[in-house]
Amino acid sequence: MTRIRFVRSEAASLPLSPVRPGSRECVYASHPSPRRAAPVRDPARQRSGVAGTGVYGERVSEQTQEPGGAAPRRVVVAGAGMAGVQTAAALRERGFAGEVTLIGAEPHQPYDRPPLSKAVLLGTAESSAFDVDFEELGVELRLGCEVTGLRPGDHALDTEAGPVPYDVLVIATGAEPLRLPGAEGVPGVHLLRTLDDAERLRPVLAARHDIVVVGAGWIGAEFATAAREAGCAVTVVEAEERPLAGVLPAEVAAPMTDWYAEAGVTLRTHARVARVEPGAVLLDDGTRLPAGAVVVGIGARPATAWLAGSGIALGAHGEVVADAHLATSLPDVYAVGDCASFPSARYGERLLVHHWDNALQGPRTVAANIVGGAQGREVYDPVPYFWSEQFGRFVQYAGHHADADRTVWRGDPADPAWSVCWLRGDRLAALLAVGRPRDLAQGRRLIESGVAVDPERVADPARPLKSATV
Repeated sequence: MTRIRFVRSEAASLPLSPVRPGSRECVYASHPSPRRAAPVRDPARQRSGVAGTGVYGERVSEQTQEPGGAAPRRVVVAGAGMAGVQTAAALRERGFAGEVTLIGAEPHQPYDRPPLSKAVLLGTAESSAFDVDFEELGVELRLGCEVTGLRPGDHALDTEAGPVPYDVLVIATGAEPLRLPGAEGVPGVHLLRTLDDAERLRPVLAARHDIVVVGAGWIGAEFATAAREAGCAVTVVEAEERPLAGVLPAEVAAPMTDWYAEAGVTLRTHARVARVEPGAVLLDDGTRLPAGAVVVGIGARPATAWLAGSGIALGAHGEVVADAHLATSLPDVYAVGDCASFPSARYGERLLVHHWDNALQGPRTVAANIVGGAQGREVYDPVPYFWSEQFGRFVQYAGHHADADRTVWRGDPADPAWSVCWLRGDRLAALLAVGRPRDLAQGRRLIESGVAVDPERVADPARPLKSATV
């Protein structure tokens, strides 16, 4: 099984010419001789002991696609993030010998995003480029090349540099951050999604500006953590009553509120931004917050606007609606990662995932189904997983708690390490672990197996979670 290994150095495995900002010129690196991908390690899996996704879901009908009969000669992957790169690598690992073209909108060598809010932002690493030898894989890179449309009748992907024909297309364009209304173009307002965003923010942290973070979600907490580590004064404003509202139940998110104060971060809830102006954020209650910089972290949406008019089925959040095999409503088109939802038989609903591990796991299913055709079609139904490092704590989540009927705590949330488990009947549906990676690894296996557990044993933090089976 192919793994993507990560490097934290300035050197990229394949030097490419730079692309001028705003240029419509694509950088091509043509590699016509495919070879099998050498396995590489995934440090995140080694640390957590798990692989899956974090989830947000909705109920919609499943879309299906009949696989084509002839073996594809050319696979084009739109998007050069984790999902796109992993798709290309997985195709070679599965023995696909045709052409593989990977198209990325950014001019940079494909890179990993989680370090942007940590090592890259703090200047302890210059890059988070994937350590992938695209020449060895026989993958043609087209960087600095934004996709602009899809013409399924012509089997063509439109880009700024012209059309690209495909036999099979994989949509892996990810998600784009939501922008704060009225703040666009105001000096000192930042997003944190791309390498360029992190590079713009790095000197802000180095200068120890007063920073206002809008949004107390995962990315807001991670950025606030880095900013405090850099010595900045940080205020986080959140429109809801608590951090992670809408993601975790109130009783679970409540203990996390105290983490902000412990880290020296001012958290203001029920606080809505009325206006942003140079050097300040004005709240709707009249409060004026000094701000040498403003970082907006209020969520993301699937990057699918370019698919307008293509006829592809989109969901309520603008995501591509994929079936259980990650095929879309269009022939010979798959979708994977942040931009696509998929039906989960495990949880009985459709899931839209905006977390790193989904972009790592889904491409393996896509590659298997492209190479395998009608024979042995693989189903994608992972146990969701994600992690976050914030305020000195390692937080992990596995499963999906939306329809759980019982909450069981393992340990005291006032302590440095604790877990909370959600049960559906006598089965473990999900768990959140703070500083207890063993709970997470064992709990995920219990969710996968679907075995019955004893709630009293689950509640005993001195017992290994795996011993709770009955």
